[in-house]
Amino acid sequence: MAEKNVKKNGTSTTKSLVKEVLGTSVYILIVLLLSYMIVKYVGQRTEVVGESMELTLIDGDNLIVDKLSYRFRDPQRFEIVVFPYRYDPHDIYIKRIIGLPGETVQINDNGDILIDGEVLKEYYGREVIEDAHRASEPIVLGDDEYFVLGDNRNNSRDSRWEDVGNIKRDELLGKVLVRIYPFREFGKVD
Repeated sequence: MAEKNVKKNGTSTTKSLVKEVLGTSVYILIVLLLSYMIVKYVGQRTEVVGESMELTLIDGDNLIVDKLSYRFRDPQRFEIVVFPYRYDPHDIYIKRIIGLPGETVQINDNGDILIDGEVLKEYYGREVIEDAHRASEPIVLGDDEYFVLGDNRNNSRDSRWEDVGNIKRDELLGKVLVRIYPFREFGKVD
């Protein structure tokens, strides 16, 4: 009778161990799946590389990008957005939306940004724009196109350049939400 109890206890212990391993495996799988879904559809971390957004964002800043908002609303003027460079999708650009779909954007000889012929009132640009590139002539944005500029206007590769050009809505990965590093600069980004 003692032998039967040992076998039952041994079998019971094995079943319990298998149950525990399966339970833990399912838990880990769910955590990994949720993590993937959050990074894919809700938000992701990105790092600023370069000087094109100074003084708003500095080289090395770590940011959280909100990938969910634009599923429910349209991007707004002056929001900072993230998108892949069309010739190298691994190269991620961070710029500020200046022109919205259907608008005409131009940069005049004084370095003023014109939206539908009116001077844009904004305070993000660090200095007067020295070279308008393709924006020296009026650029009419399509129904799903945005015109973006870096805040460091004379040191930014942005919509003024042919290789960047107008950004289509489906190219926008999301908007910059908060700076998480350096810690002394932690907070919402405007």
